[in-house]
Order: sequence, then C-alpha cells, then structure tokens
Amino acid sequence: MTVEALHQATIQVLIQQGLVRCTTTRVAERAGISVGSVYQYYPNRDALLAAVLEKHLERFAQTVEQTCARHQGMPVVEMAAGLVSAMVAAKLRDQGISKALYAIAGERGGAELVARVNTRVVAVIAAMLATAADAHFDDPHLTAAISFSAIAGPVRTLLEGNASPAFEAGLEQQTTLLLTAYLQTHQHVLSSKE
Repeated sequence: MTVEALHQATIQVLIQQGLVRCTTTRVAERAGISVGSVYQYYPNRDALLAAVLEKHLERFAQTVEQTCARHQGMPVVEMAAGLVSAMVAAKLRDQGISKALYAIAGERGGAELVARVNTRVVAVIAAMLATAADAHFDDPHLTAAISFSAIAGPVRTLLEGNASPAFEAGLEQQTTLLLTAYLQTHQHVLSSKE
C-alpha cells in the first residue's frame, strides 16, 4: 500500500459518495486495507483530505510555474494564451477530481492551503509579467492577481455546474481573449513612455 494508492482511494470515495460520506472507513474499504493502516499514514480524516488537496494544488502550482518560466520575455499575447491554456488544462484534466477537491477546500485547513498556493501562483505570474517584451506593468503583482482571478472564475463556474455546453466549449478561447485584452492595455503605457 502506497500513499498514492490511499490518495486515489480517497478521491474515488469523494467522487462517488461526496465529502460527508468520505470517512476513513470507506477510504480503507476502497483501498482494500484496514482502517488501522490508514491511521499509520494519517492521524484522521482531515489530515488525509488536506494531504490529497495539497498534492493536487502542488501539481497545479508546478504547472503554472513551468508555463510562466517558458513564457518569460514573450509578448503579452503569448503569455496570456499560455497561461490560460495551462490553467484550464490543469483544472479540467479530470473534472470529477477537481469538483471533489473544491469540497475539501472548504474544510478545516483547506482554505489556508488554497490561499498559500494562490499566493505562490500569483507571484510567479507577476514575475513572468515583469519580463513582458511589449508591455510595462506598474504593479505586476496586482495585474497577476487579477489575471489569475480572470482565469479561475470561469473555470470554477464550469466546475460548479453553472455553465452551458457553449460556455464550456468556448471557455479557453474566450478567457484567452479576456486576459489578452486586459494585458494589452499595458502596451499603450509602454509606447507612451518611449
């Protein structure tokens, strides 16, 4: 039994039975182990759920970090397209898992984990924006925070089941247009300073 297998069993129980019914007993049954074995890894359900959420958030943060590193020094159009594409793909790769993990984010300790990763992601986006080949940002951190929220909002709408099929089909393209237009407003600032 590996920790990864235990995490997978937890996600499967979350998806199939929901957060309220996600107990260490059900996770142990799904993983094919005793409840005592679960407690060898985690002291309680909340610790197990926090570990599953933290691993998911870490993968997401790494994806954004890699994307931002690849887009350093590029024009804002390319930055926007790369960032939207990476974030949408990371969140929608497995919608069932993402939906299940939103429930954990509201649990004890989940909000702090999400906030910590969001701060990390906004910082890496700000660092990328500061290298834009064709724009200047007076406050890259603020611009990064708004950019992150501009992508996260529509993705969350979709994951919460509040989107039409047309919304889902156009999500990446429309969000890229939105972010590109926002970032391009800073190109005029660059032109006027020359």
